[in-house]
Amino acid sequence: MVMVSLSVLLGVFSAAAGTWMATAEGNTAELGAAALVLPNAPAGAGGTSGTDLSGGQVQTTTGKPPAVPTTSAPAPTTSSAAPAPTETSEAPRPTTSEAPPPTTKAAARVAPSVTAQVIARVNDERAKAGCAPLAEEPHLTKAAQDYSDQMSAGNFFSHTSPDGTTFDQRIKSAGYSKPGAENIAKGQTSAEQVMDAWMNSEGHRANILNCSLTKLGVGLTTAGWYWVQDFGY
Repeated sequence: MVMVSLSVLLGVFSAAAGTWMATAEGNTAELGAAALVLPNAPAGAGGTSGTDLSGGQVQTTTGKPPAVPTTSAPAPTTSSAAPAPTETSEAPRPTTSEAPPPTTKAAARVAPSVTAQVIARVNDERAKAGCAPLAEEPHLTKAAQDYSDQMSAGNFFSHTSPDGTTFDQRIKSAGYSKPGAENIAKGQTSAEQVMDAWMNSEGHRANILNCSLTKLGVGLTTAGWYWVQDFGY
């Protein structure tokens, strides 16, 4: 097995200083974290918040008694009418072949998308830390997906795009007015891998466990495996 060692890039944006500070560490994946503290950002308080059948009767009729016989032999008793058919008191119930209820077979569990798995793992970690879960937000999702696509197409890895656009500007352009932070990563091929990498990096972990943040969008482009988490207040 060939081990490839890549560098870790951690970027933290300081709103006060208006500068980027970067450090390099040895690791097996590339990462990037950026956080923007807005002047009106809420304080980071923890907390948890995330079924006729009618019966027939047979009547019997009795005729007059026969006359006393004379010299002639009595006429044989003839039954001119056929005996009345015996009427059943209850008609047979129709056979209803009622199909048994369908077997409650456990539906095949459809695995959520990889990005949904990332969000679920983020909220699992936040729950452990006493933070409310993050809700997926479509504008943040668009910003994150567009940027992972852009990094893949341009073969670069940075919180600042080649034209100088920063993550908070991209989030606002996507229609979300309160950007909070961004995590990026490259090379991890599963939600488990990228979350393990982020949670083992101080800057990324801080963004994930920031209880003041409330919304999240995740982007993934598998051509190069670029990942983006965009957070919002």
